[in-house]
Amino acid sequence: MDKKTYIFNSGRELFYSKGFKETNVSDIAKMSGIGVGTFYNYFSSKEELFLEIFIKENQDLKKSITQSIDINDDPLTLVTKLVSKNISEMNTNLILKEWYNKELFSKLEKYFLEQDGFKSIEELMHNGIVELVKKWKSLGKIRNDIDDEMIIAIFNSIPYIDIHKTEIGIKYFPQILLYITEFIMKGLSNDSK
Repeated sequence: MDKKTYIFNSGRELFYSKGFKETNVSDIAKMSGIGVGTFYNYFSSKEELFLEIFIKENQDLKKSITQSIDINDDPLTLVTKLVSKNISEMNTNLILKEWYNKELFSKLEKYFLEQDGFKSIEELMHNGIVELVKKWKSLGKIRNDIDDEMIIAIFNSIPYIDIHKTEIGIKYFPQILLYITEFIMKGLSNDSK
């Protein structure tokens, strides 16, 4: 394993156990078996390392959630489970929970956008969503009068609500996300017409 991987893994372990604020570069370097100066040969700051770890952690979460769902569930149940599991993990994983840290959020959001973090997650989810939409339409579980690409765009809009959590209000945010998901899924259901 190379030094950058050691630093990444050590940083992940420390951020996960202590959180972002309580972890410092000297802790990461010590756990990695390197000097602090060597750390800076690979990462410009603790924030840069954390942001890379955050994106990887978020991608791993999306893969895990996707693999844990039952695609035979009805659309409302399935999508609500996806969103609920995501919220639960974001609130229990100290790395992912930093998404709600006001001081770090703007850096996370900017880095996520610069690194196409949303795009990589969308790509991960896209193929599964395309197949689900086709299946649900063939079974008459969702509306046929809405184009598949529009339905996928609607699904893709749900995570973007997350970006505006501070404007919405952090204290309302998780419940609002669940309500909006429910409203969207009920609106896509054949029963809604």
